[in-house]
Amino acid sequence: MTSSAEHTSERPEGPATADVGDVPARRGRVRARRAAVMAVPAAAVAAGLAVLTAEGALGVQFAISGMPFTVTATELNGTGFAQFGGLDEMAEGSPNAGDSGGQVLVVTSVIKDATLTKLCQSVDLGGTNLVIRAGGGAEKVRASDLTTDSTELSGDAAFKNIEIGNDASKLNKAGDLGRGPIGVFSQQSDTVRIANLRQTNYATTAGVFKLPGLKLGFSGSGC
Repeated sequence: MTSSAEHTSERPEGPATADVGDVPARRGRVRARRAAVMAVPAAAVAAGLAVLTAEGALGVQFAISGMPFTVTATELNGTGFAQFGGLDEMAEGSPNAGDSGGQVLVVTSVIKDATLTKLCQSVDLGGTNLVIRAGGGAEKVRASDLTTDSTELSGDAAFKNIEIGNDASKLNKAGDLGRGPIGVFSQQSDTVRIANLRQTNYATTAGVFKLPGLKLGFSGSGC
């Protein structure tokens, strides 16, 4: 995980590069009652954020396909941000499980209200990519109660009033969806801004997801 930031005298906010990579999506067997948790902090505390373990850290409450998809945006702005670790489960007998035991270690990010500029989402179907684009015009993509379960996240990030090291069960800035299991390392902030966002995701959910200028098609290359 790499990060850099500029700090003011009031808050540890400023551009930061967030990278939650280096977590194999399909390698290794992850025990069902144990999850390693990574966060995306500002640089001053990055050295103190290592992989932690916790009991019962679960991601989305549906069976994922086990096929990762890429999401990019030139800019994401959100209010009410929370982040904690978890596990996503594939359907029993999924051909995508490999030697993972059907489990994927993820970082769950929750944003109460979000806007995204020039959103692109793609999934590799083997020789071709299904690509979705939206928010490329004057109107941005808008989402409420947005959650993403990611194995990689990068960009230039800035947080306002960030709190790092919370117990995930006590988070309160992103609403009910922004609280995780007790004993899990987490962080939250009033606002988040990420320029040049790039994610590798296994699941996304939203209460409302508005996609102006939606375009869906197949392409030889993804996002």
